[in-house]
Amino acid sequence: MPVTGQTAAPAELETLHEVAQQIRVDGIRASTRAGSGHPTSSMSAADLITVLAARHLRYDFAHPALPTNDHLIFSKGHASPLLYSLYKACGAVDDAELMTYRTYGSRLQGHPTPIIPWVDVATGSLGQGLPIGVGVALAGKYLDRLPYRVWVLCGDSELAEGSIWEALDKAAHYGLDNLCIIVDVNRLGQRGETELGWDMEAYRRRVEAFGCRALVIDGHNLGEIDGAYVDARETTGRPAVILARTIKGKGFSEIEDKEGWHGVALKPDLAVRAIDELGGERDLHIEVRKPDKGTPAIKPERAKITLPTYKLGDKVPTRKAYGDALVALGARPEVVALDGEVSNSTHADEFKQAFPDRFFEMFIAEQQLVSAAVGMQVRGYIPFASTFAAFFSRAYDFIRMAAISQANIRLSGSHAGSEIGADGPSQMALEDLAAMRAVHGSTVLYPSDAVSAAHLVAEMADRPGISYIRTTRNGYPVLYDNGDTFPIGGAKVLRRSDSDRAAVVAAGVTVHGALAAAETLAAEGINLRVIDCYSIKPIATEVLAEAARDCGGTLVVVEDHYPEGGLAAAVMEALAGSEHPPRIYHLAVRDVPGSGRTSDLLAAEGIDADAIAQAARHAATTTSKSAGGQ
Repeated sequence: MPVTGQTAAPAELETLHEVAQQIRVDGIRASTRAGSGHPTSSMSAADLITVLAARHLRYDFAHPALPTNDHLIFSKGHASPLLYSLYKACGAVDDAELMTYRTYGSRLQGHPTPIIPWVDVATGSLGQGLPIGVGVALAGKYLDRLPYRVWVLCGDSELAEGSIWEALDKAAHYGLDNLCIIVDVNRLGQRGETELGWDMEAYRRRVEAFGCRALVIDGHNLGEIDGAYVDARETTGRPAVILARTIKGKGFSEIEDKEGWHGVALKPDLAVRAIDELGGERDLHIEVRKPDKGTPAIKPERAKITLPTYKLGDKVPTRKAYGDALVALGARPEVVALDGEVSNSTHADEFKQAFPDRFFEMFIAEQQLVSAAVGMQVRGYIPFASTFAAFFSRAYDFIRMAAISQANIRLSGSHAGSEIGADGPSQMALEDLAAMRAVHGSTVLYPSDAVSAAHLVAEMADRPGISYIRTTRNGYPVLYDNGDTFPIGGAKVLRRSDSDRAAVVAAGVTVHGALAAAETLAAEGINLRVIDCYSIKPIATEVLAEAARDCGGTLVVVEDHYPEGGLAAAVMEALAGSEHPPRIYHLAVRDVPGSGRTSDLLAAEGIDADAIAQAARHAATTTSKSAGGQ
């Protein structure tokens, strides 16, 4: 049983050597049976993981939801043969299941996912496990306030990813001494030597420059490994990084430290020789120490939420309503907020002022921003992460992987579209709706006023999956009564009559232009239906279909977004299966906007009230002529 400050006896280390050899053998057996996998990347880290599990990890495999369990995250997710062979050694899976590795229907997939109860998050896109581990460690130190540790296994190749250094920087900034990073420095990447090879001093200097404690060891010397874990556990005020010099393919001389074996399963004849050299098959078991008992400092609570209220006609930016609503949700102790150093613009600073202990500044590090949110939801928190909408594109792979992790996170992107005005195109999210709609299981919202924004933020709190709300920079008139409801998947019909000759589908800023266009056309005797499509995914299919039927089979869709993948695409996809799909007039941003006043930009892009009126007038005239000829 591990004791902090006391290293293992030689006899125990000899037993652990045999377990590590077994784990190497089982990784080879599983990947050879599958005909694919990464056995050599697993073999290099087998000693590191064996000593960790047997001596320092505290985990109850029978109760993975225990709040005091440690967290083991494989940032180098391709080393899944190592992870699954470890599970077998710990008694969590049997040999029969291990041999289903990478086969259809098996939970032991090529890269780990939370379909396995002991896996917190999906990994495999390199550079992500460590930033997520930072989020889990933040939850442990500042929210749960429990003594569990977060252990993250990284590969040396992924240290070329900027997200790794974002993670180390924030881990040091927040003093995450409950986080230990284990770097398997085996020198060889996919196509040859890594950037630094075995230059351990270069790794040490870089790690220390980010404020972390560096421990350089021989990754195959079990005594050094054990001592490094003891040192890591005793490190205070900063995270420890164990830099372990290892050999890829360790244990089988024919492939040790040789290029060309990354991601290559051994052929059966070669596997037989490897298993023989490693001492043959074994059936040894590790007794992982169970965690101490403990209760999180923060417990979920269904508190009464009183949303902010607004006066009809007042001009309020929806980003301000986001901040107001976030403060209201703060009555629930499990709600946390994160921001990317723009909280005075996203209005997340309101939450910071009200609940400073549950606000986390990630600075200009959007990948870490999203990852920290993913890590916190692992521990059951309800994270809201905000930045300018355009900057979420830097973290898109992290959002994509969060969906694979079955994570529940909420993202708020402000300053979207050409509506922002003089800041220019570098700040204008014009692709965000398309990107977020493409994420599996996502929810995409774009409110037009403060009331709908506040209600939708509240809806997001208990929404599973990835939720995204797009907010505007400028203030626009409040359109709705505070008592109105805005269910996700719904839409609001703001104007309608029995004689509507055209329908405009809008969202966010363009709703206000559509209403102005309707006033213009009403003076000409043309009734225009106006639909506020505040929920873009899921979308109100029946409301749209009814409008198409009532208005001659034509819809005018207007959006402050590029033409591809946004609101119009959502509308067309929703109605594509109709017996008579509507004709779509599509107004969108079709070039790269410049700087200027909002009114000038909306006009230049052909999405302002005048452009909407012109398109709707044409649609109404065309529809009338078509009807007259029938």
